[in-house]
Amino acid sequence: MIRHTLALALLPLALGAQPNFDTITVRVTPVRNGVYVLTGAGGNIGLSVGDDAAFVIDDQFAPLSAKILAAIATVTPKPVRFVVNTHWHGDHTGGNENLGRAGAVLVAHDNVRRRMSTGQLVEFFNRTDPPAAPGALPVVTFNDSTTFHLNGDDIVAFHVPPAHTDGDVVIHFRKANVIHMGDTFMTNRFPFADLSSGGNAAGIVAAADRALAVCDAETRVIPGHGTVTDCTGLRSYRDMIATIRDRVRAAMRDGKSLDAVKAAKLAADFQARLSGPSNVNADQFVEFMYRSLTAGDGRR
Repeated sequence: MIRHTLALALLPLALGAQPNFDTITVRVTPVRNGVYVLTGAGGNIGLSVGDDAAFVIDDQFAPLSAKILAAIATVTPKPVRFVVNTHWHGDHTGGNENLGRAGAVLVAHDNVRRRMSTGQLVEFFNRTDPPAAPGALPVVTFNDSTTFHLNGDDIVAFHVPPAHTDGDVVIHFRKANVIHMGDTFMTNRFPFADLSSGGNAAGIVAAADRALAVCDAETRVIPGHGTVTDCTGLRSYRDMIATIRDRVRAAMRDGKSLDAVKAAKLAADFQARLSGPSNVNADQFVEFMYRSLTAGDGRR
């Protein structure tokens, strides 16, 4: 029986808004060679199908689990064998307990289980999320990388330096030539660097660089939010974040305060190209970058 428990987290909606899950349609779109993307509410779900099993990346919200499983069943009769979480936020892990009850093995970075096991203050939203139910916790965790040999592919999940959070992983389908970036990449909005979860806005550049190192002209890239793109789209996004980083760093070296840096509107020229719904505006992202560079060594 699917349980309808939910801790809302980081929806691309106005703060405090809750979607009517009854009206949400989960759609399945082919990406390449047995890899699909599922969209509904929350982060983009990755799906690999083949002779072995269904392999899933992220699982949105608990009330959508039945719809997600039904959507998967339209492309494969195989059960979901693994769910990999790209990070701990509830719009990517909310279905964990339900899919675990359905037989999936939950997998994530060590820091994802650590954060889900305890209450988390998300400073940006001034919200404390309670500990996840025991059945929602990843049962397999890793520190650096792990590889799944499944559906005729080698699927590599690798940890990247702190970016969106401190538990971000990127998943590379080597043979299908598809990369799932989680929330280290969003095609249509400024990224959210959850500093209270160990995130670092400058690390978004490093995460993109790790993915770009395995890219070629045919690679398809699934973002955490937004539409599927290619490595040119990922590089363009990476360069935007790097430009903002360099501008903020230069202003900091000139001794400017956070208020002065925000007043300089160092990211305003990128606002027009980011049309998606977001909780983060240009000034807020500049603050993420300023605080990240203040806390870190600034070399990312």
